Amino acid sequence: MSSGNPADDLAPAWPPTTFVRFEEGLDTSMGTARIVTDAGRAYIKAMGNRQGPHPLACEVVATRLAAWFGLPTLEHSILDIDAEFDEIPYVRGGVAATGPAFVTKAITGHPWGGSEKELVNLVNQCDVGRLVVFDTWVRNCDRHPPDSEARKPNYDNVFLEDLREDDSGKTRLMAIDHTHCFTCGRDLNSGVANIGNVKDERLYGLFPGFRNLVLQEDVEAAIAKLNELNVETVRPIAEDLPNEWEVDDRAKDALIDLIVRRADFVAGIILGLIARQCWPSRLFGNC
Repeated sequence: MSSGNPADDLAPAWPPTTFVRFEEGLDTSMGTARIVTDAGRAYIKAMGNRQGPHPLACEVVATRLAAWFGLPTLEHSILDIDAEFDEIPYVRGGVAATGPAFVTKAITGHPWGGSEKELVNLVNQCDVGRLVVFDTWVRNCDRHPPDSEARKPNYDNVFLEDLREDDSGKTRLMAIDHTHCFTCGRDLNSGVANIGNVKDERLYGLFPGFRNLVLQEDVEAAIAKLNELNVETVRPIAEDLPNEWEVDDRAKDALIDLIVRRADFVAGIILGLIARQCWPSRLFGNC
């Protein structure tokens, strides 16, 4: 049943409340680590990481937007860490700081290797095109950036969940890792909704191995969803960010403005951008 609050409706059902133990640190810019919580194994991105707290805010906002957009996301939550007792070392030095951290439930799966053949067994091939639209909307430079010469594609951020109900080898494409959405890792501030960001006409998220799986009807369905977005959907998500992550009210307002205005802009151009890459022989007037 809906609570009437979009932030509540998109909030996680998975409820870890306590850090139990550290298992392994990963060599990532955010210092991601595998841990155990009272709700099971999880991955954590905590404060005190080398990138600062704002990418944590981008992670939460974009992950909840991905869920609203209809993409499968990892179960996630905010978990308070007390560095006096909860020791989480970073591979590149230092330890996690006290404060709210972003945690995701560990699931069985693997990063995509990059081949189209590996995507044949996806149970949600329709989400390939939706993910490209989403990444373009939120300006996610950390999956497949618009300029692969400036930043390399990150195949680790295309995660395939292994579905083991039977031995069919089926997998599910998951939308993960959104720390570099909106600002490409820079801090959030009152200027984030500048016209260059809102009207960025570049295409994000389109790996070569995705192209034959991006269908026009899936893109059009994603556009229809973008056209449903309004401030009432986004504001509760932004206002729910922990104060410890230091995103002030002006930055939140600018982020909301960027998300809403960019949804409208991308809805108007994305079909043409994708058509030129995926269906060049079927270009039509409004592309």
